[in-house]
Amino acid sequence: MNFRLILAGLLVCPMTLLLAAEAGPGVPLLGFTEFRCNLPGGRHANVRTMRAVVAHADGTGRRELGADIVREPNAWTQFVGWSPDGRTAVISRGWQSPENARWEEEHKQFRHTKDGWLVDTFLVELATGRATNITAVERVSNYNSGLFFWPGDATKLGFTALIDGNSHPFRMDRDGRNKTDLTKASKEFSYGFSSSRDGRRIAYHKNYQVFLADADGGNARRVDTGKPFNFVPTWSPDGAHVLFLSGEHYNCHPHVALADGSGLRKLADRGGYRGVTEFLDVPDFHGGSSDTPVWSADGRSVFYTALDGKNVELFQVTLDGRRAQLTSSSEFAPHALHYHPQPSPNGKFLVCGTKRDGVRQIMVLSLADGSTKQVTQMRPGHAALWPHWQPASR
Repeated sequence: MNFRLILAGLLVCPMTLLLAAEAGPGVPLLGFTEFRCNLPGGRHANVRTMRAVVAHADGTGRRELGADIVREPNAWTQFVGWSPDGRTAVISRGWQSPENARWEEEHKQFRHTKDGWLVDTFLVELATGRATNITAVERVSNYNSGLFFWPGDATKLGFTALIDGNSHPFRMDRDGRNKTDLTKASKEFSYGFSSSRDGRRIAYHKNYQVFLADADGGNARRVDTGKPFNFVPTWSPDGAHVLFLSGEHYNCHPHVALADGSGLRKLADRGGYRGVTEFLDVPDFHGGSSDTPVWSADGRSVFYTALDGKNVELFQVTLDGRRAQLTSSSEFAPHALHYHPQPSPNGKFLVCGTKRDGVRQIMVLSLADGSTKQVTQMRPGHAALWPHWQPASR
């Protein structure tokens, strides 16, 4: 619950004061995606309304990014991430033909044909709004996603490309040239691609088994979990551990392993939570958006979501297994949902998606006192998802 203080004759939210104090001059930015979620016609009818936006963490200063690149019908943008200096936003631009969308709805599966789909990733300069289609340079695929700035090397980028029905992790130069397939000989689906903070190691899951490898893709080693479903590995800030979900599909839980793949441990249990948040209010043949655990800013703990009664709540667990529940909504919002948590760069706040009144909003939570601030004011039938903190730009 938010309380208000009277300061100089104005109503001011304490969370806004906290954010401003921590950020110095100005309140930090968040990037996220807004869209319609109840339009008839299925998945594509709603997905094509997606727009990448930024706003301050107190909800002010909202603006759309990349408006010029979605003037074509059936195109959309989605916020993906930031450059390390926070001056450049990463957004994906998707397009799908209505004919292909109808086929997918009828057959309830994706069909990524060259004529039916085009997904590229753009770098957008925050100051000027200039957008550069980086994955179209020396194009390797008509479906390119998951782009990130390579840690420890400002001249490189990583992304994932769909080739002949299989997903491959790539590394490329900052200008989009010299794209290198890091699993070139593989005929298996590789996804969940990430790099360690020093840029020397990579992780991904291939056919739902986690692999750790050198930055060039060499010396790949599978983490032996004994489970059929292992999903989206991410490196701890110090590179000592890898975090991922492991178990059965829709019954998987946060696990960690050491950087060499040994020392597997289950950190927490999600209490029956399927780990997927539905982002549409109409039937979606894909089933929703994966809700995965994330590292804290200092790497000493993990944030994740789990069932508490009928609600999906936010939790934090340390590497030695001490668990704390961060939200408890049953008294004022039965059937509340929380999802997609992301810690602020300074480690003092958590941003997440929340659905407490039937509408999907973005919320910021103070880890010091548990106070919350709703960032977005979406109307019924509209939604905001997938928030990302801007790194410090000063």
